[in-house]
Amino acid sequence: MKINTPYILVCLLLIGFSSFAQKEKDGVSIKNDSTEMFYYMVKGDSIPREFIDLEEIVLLNKLKFNNKKDRRRYLILRRKTRKVYPYAKLASERLTTMTERLKTIEKKSDRRRYTKRIQKYIEGEFSEKLKKLTRTEGQILVKLIHRQTGHTAFELVKELRTGWRAFWYNNTAKLFDISIKEEYRPFDVKEDYLIEDILERSFQAEILERQSPAFSIDYLELSSYWNSKSKLD
Repeated sequence: MKINTPYILVCLLLIGFSSFAQKEKDGVSIKNDSTEMFYYMVKGDSIPREFIDLEEIVLLNKLKFNNKKDRRRYLILRRKTRKVYPYAKLASERLTTMTERLKTIEKKSDRRRYTKRIQKYIEGEFSEKLKKLTRTEGQILVKLIHRQTGHTAFELVKELRTGWRAFWYNNTAKLFDISIKEEYRPFDVKEDYLIEDILERSFQAEILERQSPAFSIDYLELSSYWNSKSKLD
């Protein structure tokens, strides 16, 4: 019987699962009829706060490829990343919800009923889509789960099930050349850097909904690192 590892993995994971403030001391408030506007004073010039209170936007460089083969690989990776990212985002949301909810449930029987409810919802909503994931899509998903939760898929399965289950699923995944112990390391692995580039561009284009990673990733620093590295190669 063929085992669809990405489907098994994600179902296991999904089952369990600053507002802006600015001091107004360096400016002046000016009232005009019934309205009031705060101005920042910068070297004698007044700048309305409405022009400063903006969401930070990272300026992206134009994509450059050495050849058509590299461009094709990037486009394939982009398609797969955009496909599986929503599942990693959902895994993070489910993990947060589950953690907070279980803190309020004392009885083990009630905790089991709660997780079973989550399981039925996930299976009904996403099972058919998850079954269609390919091997490479499954491996990208494993990396993105680590990006969004801060834990490897292996660690989550081990925590939510048992160490033996985690070991078994990891070895089953090896049959499909997938490691659920894989971490997301954009500073060490070029494919992970490309995935991060794809995510940032997709967030800004509003193709994907931004969700902060579990650990800090400075995209500008990351891009600078890989650009300098490519010049040395």
